[in-house]
Amino acid sequence: MPKFAANLSMMFQEHDFLDRFGAAAECGFRGVEYLFPYEWPAAEIKRALDDAGLEQVLFNMPPGDWAGGERGMAAIPGREAEFAETVEKAIEYARVLDCPRLHAMAGIVHAGIDREEAEAVYVSNLRHAADAVARHGITLLAEPINSRDMPGYFLNTSTAGRKIMAAVSRPNLKLQFDIYHTQIMEGDLAERLRRNLEAIGHIQIAGTPGRHEPDIGEINYPFLFTLIDEIGYTGWIGCEYRPRAETRAGLGWAKAYGISAG
Repeated sequence: MPKFAANLSMMFQEHDFLDRFGAAAECGFRGVEYLFPYEWPAAEIKRALDDAGLEQVLFNMPPGDWAGGERGMAAIPGREAEFAETVEKAIEYARVLDCPRLHAMAGIVHAGIDREEAEAVYVSNLRHAADAVARHGITLLAEPINSRDMPGYFLNTSTAGRKIMAAVSRPNLKLQFDIYHTQIMEGDLAERLRRNLEAIGHIQIAGTPGRHEPDIGEINYPFLFTLIDEIGYTGWIGCEYRPRAETRAGLGWAKAYGISAG
């Protein structure tokens, strides 16, 4: 049976952030992820995790100026030293939170930045990050993100992700395979899951179109959840979707998997 992690940056927003952990646990989630933890002391988040009996599954390295539109810097020439600092910051939090996975966002490559140079920087930065996190038993993730939601983002497809993984050549670098983004950019979801299984370190889901609950739209999620079990994926599936209304009201899709309104 799939293991689902609640994304607390998107779900349970009717609660303050530190209260979302308990709300997720009450609904049957046993793992959580979110975009960034850095607004809160790591010890406070750890307390919320422990009090709720939850596992920290994943979070992102610092992305730069998120409010100003930055979406990471791993592929941005001239930001290498700053990127290295974000790696250390993320490791600091991951060690407190016992988090085994970290995602390094590639960043938006604006016009005027040479893509070959950006790719070389990305590969070099991912090697540095993979080596740094490996010393703490952490898996580094690279996520292809669709160019409609995030124009200019450097990494857009699983095919491009596999090319980067081959260039980086580090065993602890894996794909963060977001089914929502993959459907928009590539489709052929079942075959791509099969083909990329050994490279996938984490899966995320959302309904397409709309990025809401995975119970309506063009993706047959019950079929994919069965397939994910059949092909032998045993990792977490992050629920990175925006509830259409109150989070609990939209959990009907998950009842068969032991998650409900609580």
